Amino acid sequence: MTAPVDSRMLLNDAVSRSIIVVILGIIINYINATMVHTFSKHYIFKTNPRYILFIHLVLNDMIQLTVGISLFLLVSLFKTMYVLVCALLIVPAVLTTQNTPLNLLFMAVECYISVCIPLRYNQLCTVKRTYAVIGTIWAVSFLSILPDVILLLTTESQQFLFSLVFCHRDIVFRSSYIRNKRDATHIVFLVIVWLTLYYTFFRILFVAKTADANANKARNTILLHGFQVLLCMIVYVQPMFIQFLLSLFPRQRGLVLLNVFVIGQILPRFTNPIVYGVRDATFRKYFKRYLSCGITRQIHPRTEFKF
Repeated sequence: MTAPVDSRMLLNDAVSRSIIVVILGIIINYINATMVHTFSKHYIFKTNPRYILFIHLVLNDMIQLTVGISLFLLVSLFKTMYVLVCALLIVPAVLTTQNTPLNLLFMAVECYISVCIPLRYNQLCTVKRTYAVIGTIWAVSFLSILPDVILLLTTESQQFLFSLVFCHRDIVFRSSYIRNKRDATHIVFLVIVWLTLYYTFFRILFVAKTADANANKARNTILLHGFQVLLCMIVYVQPMFIQFLLSLFPRQRGLVLLNVFVIGQILPRFTNPIVYGVRDATFRKYFKRYLSCGITRQIHPRTEFKF
Protein backbone atom coordinates (compact mmCIF):
# COMPACT_ATOMS: atom_id res chain seq x y z
CA MET A 1 0.00 0.00 0.00
CA THR A 2 2.95 2.33 0.42
CA ALA A 3 3.65 2.84 -3.27
CA PRO A 4 0.08 3.85 -4.25
CA VAL A 5 -0.11 6.22 -1.28
CA ASP A 6 3.22 7.82 -2.19
CA SER A 7 2.13 8.15 -5.82
CA ARG A 8 -1.14 9.75 -4.74
CA MET A 9 0.68 12.20 -2.48
CA LEU A 10 3.09 13.14 -5.27
CA LEU A 11 0.17 13.71 -7.64
CA ASN A 12 -1.65 15.84 -5.08
CA ASP A 13 1.50 17.91 -4.50
CA ALA A 14 1.93 18.43 -8.26
CA VAL A 15 -1.71 19.48 -8.64
CA SER A 16 -1.48 21.85 -5.67
CA ARG A 17 1.69 23.48 -7.05
CA SER A 18 0.08 23.80 -10.46
CA ILE A 19 -3.03 25.47 -9.04
CA ILE A 20 -0.92 28.01 -7.11
CA VAL A 21 1.16 28.86 -10.17
CA VAL A 22 -1.89 29.17 -12.45
CA ILE A 23 -3.73 31.46 -10.01
CA LEU A 24 -0.69 33.74 -9.67
CA GLY A 25 -0.24 33.76 -13.45
CA ILE A 26 -3.89 34.68 -14.08
CA ILE A 27 -3.76 37.55 -11.58
CA ILE A 28 -0.54 39.00 -13.00
CA ASN A 29 -1.59 38.59 -16.63
CA TYR A 30 -4.94 40.21 -15.84
CA ILE A 31 -3.15 43.24 -14.40
CA ASN A 32 -0.78 43.34 -17.38
CA ALA A 33 -3.65 42.95 -19.86
CA THR A 34 -5.40 45.88 -18.19
CA MET A 35 -2.25 47.95 -18.67
CA VAL A 36 -2.12 47.01 -22.35
CA HIS A 37 -5.79 47.98 -22.67
CA THR A 38 -5.09 51.29 -20.94
CA PHE A 39 -2.23 51.98 -23.35
CA SER A 40 -4.29 51.11 -26.45
CA LYS A 41 -7.21 53.35 -25.46
CA HIS A 42 -5.32 56.63 -25.09
CA TYR A 43 -3.40 58.40 -27.82
CA ILE A 44 -1.18 60.21 -25.31
CA PHE A 45 0.60 56.95 -24.50
CA LYS A 46 1.02 55.83 -28.11
CA THR A 47 3.04 58.93 -28.97
CA ASN A 48 5.40 58.74 -25.99
CA PRO A 49 8.54 56.56 -26.35
CA ARG A 50 8.63 55.94 -22.59
CA TYR A 51 5.17 54.37 -22.53
CA ILE A 52 5.85 52.40 -25.71
CA LEU A 53 8.94 50.82 -24.18
CA PHE A 54 7.04 50.15 -20.97
CA ILE A 55 4.12 48.45 -22.69
CA HIS A 56 6.54 46.35 -24.75
CA LEU A 57 8.05 45.20 -21.44
CA VAL A 58 4.56 44.31 -20.21
CA LEU A 59 3.72 42.35 -23.38
CA ASN A 60 7.06 40.58 -23.20
CA ASP A 61 6.33 39.65 -19.57
CA MET A 62 2.91 38.27 -20.53
CA ILE A 63 4.46 36.00 -23.15
CA GLN A 64 7.24 34.90 -20.83
CA LEU A 65 4.87 34.20 -17.96
CA THR A 66 2.43 32.25 -20.14
CA VAL A 67 5.17 30.10 -21.69
CA GLY A 68 6.93 29.65 -18.34
CA ILE A 69 3.76 28.51 -16.59
CA SER A 70 2.96 26.15 -19.48
CA LEU A 71 6.39 24.56 -19.14
CA PHE A 72 6.03 24.34 -15.36
CA LEU A 73 2.64 22.62 -15.65
CA LEU A 74 3.79 20.15 -18.30
CA VAL A 75 6.92 19.23 -16.35
CA SER A 76 5.03 18.94 -13.05
CA LEU A 77 2.20 16.82 -14.42
CA PHE A 78 3.84 14.74 -17.16
CA LYS A 79 7.54 14.80 -16.13
CA THR A 80 8.74 14.17 -19.72
CA MET A 81 7.86 15.38 -23.20
CA TYR A 82 9.16 15.09 -26.75
CA VAL A 83 12.37 17.00 -27.44
CA LEU A 84 10.92 18.97 -30.37
CA VAL A 85 7.86 20.03 -28.36
CA CYS A 86 10.07 21.05 -25.46
CA ALA A 87 12.33 23.05 -27.82
CA LEU A 88 9.32 24.89 -29.27
CA LEU A 89 8.41 26.05 -25.76
CA ILE A 90 11.96 26.83 -24.67
CA VAL A 91 12.70 29.13 -27.63
CA PRO A 92 10.04 31.81 -26.81
CA ALA A 93 10.92 31.49 -23.11
CA VAL A 94 14.59 32.23 -23.87
CA LEU A 95 13.73 35.05 -26.27
CA THR A 96 11.53 36.87 -23.78
CA THR A 97 14.01 36.27 -20.95
CA GLN A 98 16.79 37.93 -22.94
CA ASN A 99 14.48 40.73 -24.10
CA THR A 100 13.86 41.95 -20.55
CA PRO A 101 17.34 43.29 -19.64
CA LEU A 102 17.71 44.77 -23.13
CA ASN A 103 14.37 46.55 -22.79
CA LEU A 104 15.44 47.89 -19.38
CA LEU A 105 18.67 49.12 -20.98
CA PHE A 106 16.81 51.25 -23.53
CA MET A 107 14.38 52.48 -20.89
CA ALA A 108 17.39 53.71 -18.89
CA VAL A 109 18.81 55.42 -21.98
CA GLU A 110 15.47 57.13 -22.65
CA CYS A 111 15.41 58.31 -19.05
CA TYR A 112 18.97 59.62 -19.35
CA ILE A 113 18.19 61.57 -22.53
CA SER A 114 15.07 63.16 -21.03
CA VAL A 115 17.02 64.45 -18.00
CA CYS A 116 20.56 65.11 -19.23
CA ILE A 117 19.97 66.29 -22.80
CA PRO A 118 16.32 67.38 -22.83
CA LEU A 119 16.78 69.78 -25.74
CA ARG A 120 17.54 66.86 -28.05
CA TYR A 121 14.90 64.54 -26.62
CA ASN A 122 12.31 65.08 -29.36
CA GLN A 123 15.00 64.57 -31.98
CA LEU A 124 16.52 61.40 -30.50
CA CYS A 125 13.45 59.75 -28.97
CA THR A 126 10.81 59.47 -31.66
CA VAL A 127 8.03 56.92 -32.02
CA LYS A 128 9.59 55.53 -35.18
CA ARG A 129 12.99 55.06 -33.52
CA THR A 130 11.34 53.48 -30.48
CA TYR A 131 9.70 50.79 -32.60
CA ALA A 132 13.03 50.30 -34.38
CA VAL A 133 14.65 49.75 -30.97
CA ILE A 134 12.00 47.16 -30.09
CA GLY A 135 12.67 45.39 -33.40
CA THR A 136 16.40 45.46 -32.61
CA ILE A 137 15.77 43.90 -29.19
CA TRP A 138 13.91 40.97 -30.74
CA ALA A 139 16.47 40.60 -33.54
CA VAL A 140 19.41 40.46 -31.11
CA SER A 141 17.68 37.91 -28.89
CA PHE A 142 16.60 35.82 -31.90
CA LEU A 143 20.10 35.79 -33.38
CA SER A 144 21.53 34.67 -30.03
CA ILE A 145 19.37 31.52 -29.94
CA LEU A 146 19.17 30.78 -33.69
CA PRO A 147 22.53 28.89 -33.72
CA ASP A 148 21.22 26.69 -30.89
CA VAL A 149 18.15 25.70 -32.91
CA ILE A 150 20.22 25.06 -36.05
CA LEU A 151 22.68 22.88 -34.14
CA LEU A 152 19.85 20.95 -32.50
CA LEU A 153 18.19 20.17 -35.85
CA THR A 154 21.38 19.41 -37.78
CA THR A 155 23.61 17.58 -35.29
CA GLU A 156 21.17 15.58 -33.16
CA SER A 157 19.77 12.26 -34.37
CA GLN A 158 16.13 11.83 -35.31
CA GLN A 159 15.82 9.32 -32.50
CA PHE A 160 16.81 11.97 -29.95
CA LEU A 161 14.50 14.63 -31.45
CA PHE A 162 11.49 12.34 -31.01
CA SER A 163 12.51 10.91 -27.64
CA LEU A 164 10.89 11.70 -24.29
CA VAL A 165 13.07 13.75 -21.93
CA PHE A 166 12.75 15.96 -18.88
CA CYS A 167 12.13 19.38 -20.45
CA HIS A 168 15.13 21.49 -19.50
CA ARG A 169 17.28 23.72 -21.70
CA ASP A 170 20.54 21.93 -20.86
CA ILE A 171 18.99 18.54 -21.65
CA VAL A 172 17.45 19.55 -24.98
CA PHE A 173 20.28 21.84 -26.14
CA ARG A 174 22.99 19.55 -24.76
CA SER A 175 25.94 20.53 -26.95
CA SER A 176 28.90 21.90 -24.98
CA TYR A 177 29.30 24.61 -27.63
CA ILE A 178 25.72 25.76 -27.02
CA ARG A 179 26.29 25.92 -23.26
CA ASN A 180 29.53 27.90 -23.62
CA LYS A 181 27.91 30.28 -26.10
CA ARG A 182 24.91 30.73 -23.82
CA ASP A 183 27.12 31.62 -20.85
CA ALA A 184 29.16 34.03 -22.96
CA THR A 185 25.97 35.65 -24.30
CA HIS A 186 24.59 36.11 -20.79
CA ILE A 187 27.84 37.70 -19.62
CA VAL A 188 27.98 40.09 -22.60
CA PHE A 189 24.32 41.08 -22.21
CA LEU A 190 24.59 41.70 -18.49
CA VAL A 191 27.89 43.60 -18.70
CA ILE A 192 26.45 45.95 -21.34
CA VAL A 193 23.26 46.45 -19.34
CA TRP A 194 25.06 47.08 -16.05
CA LEU A 195 27.58 49.49 -17.59
CA THR A 196 24.70 51.41 -19.17
CA LEU A 197 22.79 51.52 -15.88
CA TYR A 198 25.87 52.72 -13.96
CA TYR A 199 26.64 55.41 -16.52
CA THR A 200 23.07 56.72 -16.74
CA PHE A 201 22.63 56.61 -12.96
CA PHE A 202 25.73 58.67 -12.18
CA ARG A 203 25.03 61.14 -14.96
CA ILE A 204 21.49 61.63 -13.67
CA LEU A 205 22.80 61.77 -10.10
CA PHE A 206 25.02 64.68 -11.08
CA VAL A 207 22.04 66.52 -12.59
CA ALA A 208 19.92 65.67 -9.54
CA LYS A 209 22.25 67.77 -7.36
CA THR A 210 20.48 70.79 -8.80
CA ALA A 211 17.37 69.62 -6.90
CA ASP A 212 15.48 69.09 -10.12
CA ALA A 213 12.37 67.01 -9.34
CA ASN A 214 12.47 65.20 -12.68
CA ALA A 215 16.12 64.31 -12.18
CA ASN A 216 15.46 62.92 -8.72
CA LYS A 217 12.60 60.83 -10.05
CA ALA A 218 14.78 59.62 -12.92
CA ARG A 219 17.54 58.64 -10.48
CA ASN A 220 15.08 56.50 -8.53
CA THR A 221 13.85 54.97 -11.77
CA ILE A 222 17.38 53.91 -12.74
CA LEU A 223 17.77 52.29 -9.32
CA LEU A 224 14.57 50.36 -9.96
CA HIS A 225 15.95 49.31 -13.36
CA GLY A 226 18.94 47.88 -11.51
CA PHE A 227 16.65 46.03 -9.11
CA GLN A 228 14.74 44.52 -12.02
CA VAL A 229 17.97 43.42 -13.71
CA LEU A 230 18.99 41.69 -10.47
CA LEU A 231 15.69 39.80 -10.54
CA CYS A 232 16.35 38.87 -14.17
CA MET A 233 19.76 37.48 -13.22
CA ILE A 234 18.07 34.89 -10.99
CA VAL A 235 17.13 33.01 -14.16
CA TYR A 236 20.81 32.77 -15.17
CA VAL A 237 21.86 31.24 -11.85
CA GLN A 238 18.67 29.21 -11.41
CA PRO A 239 20.22 25.73 -12.00
CA MET A 240 22.93 26.33 -9.38
CA PHE A 241 20.36 27.83 -7.02
CA ILE A 242 18.15 24.75 -7.36
CA GLN A 243 21.04 22.38 -6.71
CA PHE A 244 22.05 24.38 -3.63
CA LEU A 245 18.52 24.28 -2.18
CA LEU A 246 18.14 20.57 -2.98
CA SER A 247 21.36 19.86 -1.07
CA LEU A 248 19.78 21.56 1.95
CA PHE A 249 16.28 20.11 1.49
CA PRO A 250 16.68 16.84 -0.47
CA ARG A 251 13.19 15.60 0.38
CA GLN A 252 11.44 18.83 -0.64
CA ARG A 253 12.15 18.82 -4.38
CA GLY A 254 8.61 19.88 -5.35
CA LEU A 255 8.57 22.75 -2.87
CA VAL A 256 12.05 23.87 -3.94
CA LEU A 257 11.08 23.92 -7.63
CA LEU A 258 7.90 25.86 -6.84
CA ASN A 259 9.71 28.51 -4.78
CA VAL A 260 12.49 28.94 -7.34
CA PHE A 261 9.93 29.28 -10.15
CA VAL A 262 7.93 31.87 -8.21
CA ILE A 263 11.07 33.88 -7.35
CA GLY A 264 12.70 33.62 -10.78
CA GLN A 265 9.71 33.82 -13.10
CA ILE A 266 6.63 35.19 -11.35
CA LEU A 267 8.13 37.77 -8.95
CA PRO A 268 9.81 39.88 -11.70
CA ARG A 269 6.58 39.79 -13.74
CA PHE A 270 4.67 40.94 -10.65
CA THR A 271 6.97 43.85 -9.81
CA ASN A 272 7.18 45.33 -13.33
CA PRO A 273 3.62 46.78 -13.35
CA ILE A 274 4.13 48.22 -9.87
CA VAL A 275 7.58 49.65 -10.56
CA TYR A 276 6.84 51.23 -13.93
CA GLY A 277 3.09 51.57 -14.32
CA VAL A 278 1.67 52.45 -10.92
CA ARG A 279 4.49 54.92 -10.17
CA ASP A 280 3.57 57.04 -13.18
CA ALA A 281 0.83 59.49 -12.19
CA THR A 282 -0.62 59.87 -15.70
CA PHE A 283 -0.72 56.16 -16.45
CA ARG A 284 -1.98 55.34 -12.95
CA LYS A 285 -4.98 57.64 -13.34
CA TYR A 286 -6.30 55.76 -16.39
CA PHE A 287 -5.12 52.33 -15.25
CA LYS A 288 -7.03 52.50 -11.96
CA ARG A 289 -10.19 53.36 -13.86
CA TYR A 290 -9.99 50.31 -16.14
CA LEU A 291 -8.80 47.99 -13.37
CA SER A 292 -11.66 48.94 -11.03
CA CYS A 293 -14.10 48.76 -13.95
CA GLY A 294 -12.98 45.20 -14.77
CA ILE A 295 -13.23 44.04 -11.15
CA THR A 296 -16.67 45.63 -10.76
CA ARG A 297 -17.91 43.98 -13.93
CA GLN A 298 -16.76 40.61 -12.64
CA ILE A 299 -18.71 41.15 -9.42
CA HIS A 300 -21.78 42.72 -11.14
CA PRO A 301 -21.73 41.39 -14.71
CA ARG A 302 -25.01 43.06 -15.67
CA THR A 303 -23.91 46.56 -14.75
CA GLU A 304 -22.68 48.72 -17.59
CA PHE A 305 -20.21 51.56 -17.26
CA LYS A 306 -19.61 54.32 -19.72
CA PHE A 307 -16.55 56.56 -19.79
